[in-house]
Amino acid sequence: MSRVAYVNGRYLRHAEAQVHIEDRGYQFSDGVYEVILIKNGHMIDEEQHLKRLQKSLSSLEIVLPMKQTAMRHIMKEVIKRNKFQNGIIYIQITRGVAAREHSFPKYSNPTLVMTARRIVEKNYNEIESGVKVITIDDIRWKRCDIKSISLLPNVLGKQTARNQGAYEAWMVDAAGYVTEGTSTNAWIVSPDGRLITAELGRNILSGITRNTFIKIIHELNYKLEERQFSVEEAKNAREAFFTSSTSFLTPVTEIDGAVIGNGRAGSLSIELLKAYDNYMNQAY
Repeated sequence: MSRVAYVNGRYLRHAEAQVHIEDRGYQFSDGVYEVILIKNGHMIDEEQHLKRLQKSLSSLEIVLPMKQTAMRHIMKEVIKRNKFQNGIIYIQITRGVAAREHSFPKYSNPTLVMTARRIVEKNYNEIESGVKVITIDDIRWKRCDIKSISLLPNVLGKQTARNQGAYEAWMVDAAGYVTEGTSTNAWIVSPDGRLITAELGRNILSGITRNTFIKIIHELNYKLEERQFSVEEAKNAREAFFTSSTSFLTPVTEIDGAVIGNGRAGSLSIELLKAYDNYMNQAY
């Protein structure tokens, strides 16, 4: 079955979907995006994703091309036309088409694109094996709280991880603190059981899944610290993991060659992941 995409008012075969060569997203990365998980045909944390989308658009002074009620209708239609139950929907909005000039065009209509695809969830045997992470310098711009489509540093970091046989790269700032992964939020569990993740600011993205896990952690009465942590602290952690809309919670069992815990997913990581599974199943 061919995939279906939405581009500026039209539903098209994915292979035929396209935008103009002078779209500012193509020429300047002048746009934002969101990725929403679809579970059993329903969008998870839809409201939070749309709020973040609006915040990113406002930060770049791009106007939402339609009312949110219309956006929601199109999102549901894209999911329906792609005929799957578990996957993701990708939303991208750019400033639109204009003659190539760095400053904002006087007139332009935002470009709206939506695509969707299936994803295969890992089983618990795969999850318990965990993944390897490397650390790299954080070379991104100073507004990482905006979910911009300008992701070249993230792409280079992810490829560096792949080249070194790792799944993800955690970016490290000039002071030696972990900010976040190339496409994930980074977490550790201290030897005495405290969950630690970087506090929100302009140097990290406010992950929707990160925020959901914070709610779950509070509900389970675990201790949480939103603060910076160093690479050395991460290597000496009892457990480590990362979160995102597509990876849910993925245990980290090795950082820069240092084995975390006993080299398997920790008990707290698995407990939190099971609680997130329950959350998703109750979210609709």
